[in-house]
Amino acid sequence: MAKNTGTGEPPCQAEACTLQACLNKNTYAPDKCDAQLLKLYKCCWEMYKQTDARGESTACPMPKVVRRWLKSHGEEAN
Repeated sequence: MAKNTGTGEPPCQAEACTLQACLNKNTYAPDKCDAQLLKLYKCCWEMYKQTDARGESTACPMPKVVRRWLKSHGEEAN
């Protein structure tokens, strides 16, 4: 999930691009892109778990932001 594919892209970049495409298509109506946002945040959380919260990606907010968002949306972030 949070793997760097060796293409030089930061982790979770593909998920971030999918979210951006959804937002563009839906005129920035975030409620229509919830699934893509969830997928991005789950990817970011996996990256942070794998790197003991030391991973970096331009596609991901800070670990505490990801954790808080996931918890507030009923997802496990342990």
